[in-house]
Amino acid sequence: MELLIVRHAIAYERDAKRWRDDGERPLSPRGVMRARQAAAGLKKLALRPVRVLTSPLERARQTAAILSQYAGWPRAVPCRELQPGGSPQALLALLAHTRGRRLAVVGHQPDLGRLIAACLAGNHGSAAFELRKMSLALVVFSGPPRAGQGELHWLLQPKLLRALR
Repeated sequence: MELLIVRHAIAYERDAKRWRDDGERPLSPRGVMRARQAAAGLKKLALRPVRVLTSPLERARQTAAILSQYAGWPRAVPCRELQPGGSPQALLALLAHTRGRRLAVVGHQPDLGRLIAACLAGNHGSAAFELRKMSLALVVFSGPPRAGQGELHWLLQPKLLRALR
């Protein structure tokens, strides 16, 4: 099974006056533009998941919608395990019961960095990967996704994705 891991695009800065609930904070205009460019580049890689799960926070949902529109990915399904502070083990357990050869998740840092670390052999949760906004990682499992059973095939920076378009 292949797991595509995407960090959401650039959002507005935190502002409690504009968004009392930080979960409602959207992508910035620059974030939308760069996400569209990266998604167009991603489409050229021909990596289309069969299912996409996203954090229920607005900026992640918007990023997933852009991936759907510009990269041809399926419409994303909100997933509470992808909320900030979620457990990588809980997400892996959910993914292990999700059908499909290639799945994708859209979420937040540092949780996605911890997810990648949890997937890899020899890592016991002590480290995390740093993902820039709109970065994309591919972790491959020989069977269902399980902690310590994945292999990181690549981690693409958003600048490279935008250059592919």
